Amino acid sequence: MGRRIILLGLSVLLLAAGCGDEPGVGMEVPVEGTISGPSTPTPYALEVPAYLPAPIVDPENPVSVEGVELGRHIFYDAEILSTDGTMSCASCHRQELAFTDGLDRSLGVRRLAGSRSAMSLVNLAFNPNGFNWDGSAPKLWEQAIHPVEDMLELDNDWEEVLRKLRADADYPARFRAAFGIDNTAEISRELTIKALAQFERTIISADSKYDRVVYHNTDFFTEQEQLGADSLFFVENLPPGALHPGCGHCHNAPSFGDNKFHNNGLDDVASLDDFIDKGLGGVNGNRFDNGKFRTPTLRNIALTAPYMHDGRFETLEEVLDHYASGGHDVENEDPNITGFTLTEREKEALLAFLHTLTDESLLTDARFAAPH
Repeated sequence: MGRRIILLGLSVLLLAAGCGDEPGVGMEVPVEGTISGPSTPTPYALEVPAYLPAPIVDPENPVSVEGVELGRHIFYDAEILSTDGTMSCASCHRQELAFTDGLDRSLGVRRLAGSRSAMSLVNLAFNPNGFNWDGSAPKLWEQAIHPVEDMLELDNDWEEVLRKLRADADYPARFRAAFGIDNTAEISRELTIKALAQFERTIISADSKYDRVVYHNTDFFTEQEQLGADSLFFVENLPPGALHPGCGHCHNAPSFGDNKFHNNGLDDVASLDDFIDKGLGGVNGNRFDNGKFRTPTLRNIALTAPYMHDGRFETLEEVLDHYASGGHDVENEDPNITGFTLTEREKEALLAFLHTLTDESLLTDARFAAPH
């Protein structure tokens, strides 16, 4: 039995009078810029299973039905977002790949590679610790500012995005319905990225085989999957000196990711100053945080190859081989990077368990797909 969480603040409900009907699609915007139509956002009831943590509430961006739908339209709108009309947020966050893009480093409109792999957008509503690989965006809606302007991503200008939104026959009514504004001049960068964040907060993944086995009691692990879970992934009370995968230290259930920042032993550097990509340290200026990146969720991990912040590993087998090697003893490496040995049977069992974290319903859920 899940819980229904109302994500709209009273202050937004009192913005303006009107009904909660959908905005008129194709509504003509008066020349003077005034917008008519519904202007009272409807609270969005986010369905969250009881076994997942409560979503982080952002009082600066309460979620509404109209805001989510506006954000979904913008998320998929290449004509509005990119400088040449060829790319949108969805270009690098594809639903069929659990909202990643299958590339080691994402390609923008210029077809030039960025510096990092596209992170999954799944279950961001539960993250309290900053967004992006390096935590550079304190809030989810702030994360959307940079990709629009980055020449390696959408390569656009926010003023041009706003010009298109304000002149569109449909968007002004949607902004009014979501935020209660009266004039097209009030369509702003902040409201645009807040709408995107409202949509992204609804992308909840909680219907994997693991969930059905552990929380719903409607399925069973195979013997191989059970071995991967009990003997390899979730490990507690090991004897002193034991070397073991213990993935659950940073990827424990139910989130399968702690949203914290770790140096997971990827790079062999002479000093903490020598990381090419400094990660969290490049954001906060703390030398000891150089080379640390946010732990992503392992939910849908079988769908989100290649792996790590720079996509250096093409397969999960390569990821396991990396952790088995034990890192490079850099002074800020996570203490759980100790190295271990896996037999082929154990490796196959651990991989089988990781595949139970795939949520196939997420890939075709119409709520997250492009609007028609």
